[in-house]
Amino acid sequence: MEITTRMKQIFQVLLKEPAAVSVKYLAEQIGVSRRTVQRELEYIDASLKEYDLVFASKTGVGIWIEGSEEEKRRLLDVCSAGDDYDVSNREERRKRLILEILKEKGLRKLYYYSSQFGVSEATVSADLEAVEGWLGRYGLLVNRKPGSGIEIDGSEDNYRRAIRAFINENIDTQMIRDAYEDEPDSTVQKESVKWSNIGQILNDDIMKRVMDCINGLDHDRVLTLTENSYVGLVIHISIAINRILKNEMIESADDWRDSITEDEDYQLAGMIVESLEREFGISIPEVETSYICLHIKGAKHEKIQWSDMQVEFENKKLQQLVNEMIDVFYPEQAYLIKQDDEFIQGLLAHLQPTLIRLVYGMQIQNPVLEEIKAGYPKIYQRCEGVAGVLEKYTGKKVPQQEIGFLAVHFGAAMVRIEGRHEEIRKVQVGVVCSSGIGISRLMSSKLEKIFRDQMQLTAYGKNDITPFIAGRTDFFISSIPMDYTNTMDTPVVLVNMLLNDKDIENIRRMVYKYERLPRKNKKADEFSVQLEEINLVAAQIGTVIKYMDFFKVDNQISFEELLIAIGEKMSPYSDRQEMVREDLSRREQIASQIFAEFGFALLHARTRGVIRPNFSICMTKDLGPFQNPYFKEIKVVFIMLAPVDDNLNVNRDIMGYISSMLVEEYEFLDIVSSGDKERIRDALSGNLKKFFNKYIARLS
Repeated sequence: MEITTRMKQIFQVLLKEPAAVSVKYLAEQIGVSRRTVQRELEYIDASLKEYDLVFASKTGVGIWIEGSEEEKRRLLDVCSAGDDYDVSNREERRKRLILEILKEKGLRKLYYYSSQFGVSEATVSADLEAVEGWLGRYGLLVNRKPGSGIEIDGSEDNYRRAIRAFINENIDTQMIRDAYEDEPDSTVQKESVKWSNIGQILNDDIMKRVMDCINGLDHDRVLTLTENSYVGLVIHISIAINRILKNEMIESADDWRDSITEDEDYQLAGMIVESLEREFGISIPEVETSYICLHIKGAKHEKIQWSDMQVEFENKKLQQLVNEMIDVFYPEQAYLIKQDDEFIQGLLAHLQPTLIRLVYGMQIQNPVLEEIKAGYPKIYQRCEGVAGVLEKYTGKKVPQQEIGFLAVHFGAAMVRIEGRHEEIRKVQVGVVCSSGIGISRLMSSKLEKIFRDQMQLTAYGKNDITPFIAGRTDFFISSIPMDYTNTMDTPVVLVNMLLNDKDIENIRRMVYKYERLPRKNKKADEFSVQLEEINLVAAQIGTVIKYMDFFKVDNQISFEELLIAIGEKMSPYSDRQEMVREDLSRREQIASQIFAEFGFALLHARTRGVIRPNFSICMTKDLGPFQNPYFKEIKVVFIMLAPVDDNLNVNRDIMGYISSMLVEEYEFLDIVSSGDKERIRDALSGNLKKFFNKYIARLS
């Protein structure tokens, strides 16, 4: 039994007194009535259960604690540990009340909570009324039983949802992971978790052992979980283990159990359950495997695993959903958005767990929701329309947190589209700490992972900043106050050394601003680098023009037959032909590239089936529409293939420009419709010359 606040006060008095004391004296020391102390003493034996100590009393003598000095010191340390609960803090007290309700299912008297928090039963009753609304959001109802106490009615599923929401709202997941994963300096962190006012829902030993079981599997689906999803899974399992160890029944969930497919996620859940059963020596109900599987399916992952999702891609409803979401978001730009492979991949990685969460009512936190709504109101508003598509698909209301995440994905796609028409450059950023060795290096490492090739990072010590350095730096990122005299008006973004979500968003806005402005200063040796870059771009453009192909196929050709024909055109080798076919087929399954509204298809992929960038055009033998219904009566198919090599960015820029050209340059499409290969090549060359001129201007 957990030691209540009032019981800790009693122990602190009894353990510090050298002899027996009266109940009256004890009540005076604590500041409560004798009757309150007598009621509390009824539970004292249960509170001493984990200690080799005995409560003793004798009429005419008083009450005291018997046992060794070592055990007394151990109990006193626990009672004196850093629980800084403030009884007058109503918000904190009500959080504790929710916590106790979620921890212990079953009937409880108001006096139990009164004793736990050190307040009157009337105050507990008022607090209970205040938290009913929060509990009700998760289907938990407060049932008052006169003379017996209160009981919370709700399904096991509702309890799980409420517990997850409470953890998300009140506990720092990074702090938990650092504290329990055997970091050398985690002792202080672990204590802060263990004794935090709201952290007492966690059992220290169970949490650590659950993490060991999960991590010991070394499974990709666990290793790629995001921070929040990983800790959420650990907490979910820890609470279930705690329930089972207390012999509490875990209800069945047959109403949705049959809808869960016994796929790789279910097999992983089974492996986790087997590991837990060995570790804790318990038998875990089958329903818990389903709960763990559901949590894994609804979790966010840092990267998508294409091989695991290929079966899902064959689901035409999911393909249709993605296309409909894009069309609703921005009909005028839908075509260009559908060409953004990075966006499509990211949206699919996000969408699959999102659908699971929506269908089963699982909660997710979005710590930057308000910043997204304030900073990108138009994007967020468009994504409310996208949410309508998901609501129609699932029959469930989409919460604002999910809409915020959709805004991040769609917003990034819009930035990339805008970047095709803007002169984007790499931003020069200085990362500052006191020495330039410690914190700045750690921050630089994290920033490089987030911003990749968007910024050039240099670490500086506080005293390293000179007018020359400031003159060539776009802005500084610092975890310490800066002397603005040396920075020469160069902006400084002050951040937490751990770079929280708000810091990242502030930095992202600065990067967006400066990558669109001219460079401040250029170093003399940049000229040779620029020459190499220009030569590479010129060579890739020349390759695209030189090897542009135009070929005709039968009017009745099917889509699969067309892919085979394309593979044969791209390479004489059968293995490379098959690579081209497979990669184009996989890309079509993600989101269809048949654009009936423009009268053409744009089949594109990055593939090992080619060794150079390629742009080709395919039409029917009579230059009329393709007859197979899949092609929706289009007249031309454009093919864009990029090799898997080190020139990804350059190839992507060239192909992205061509994609835009197909819908913006009507004259080019008119020339294509003539079927004259040399005229098409000349028109392509003229348009890519415009791209090249813009590229050179961007470097100047």
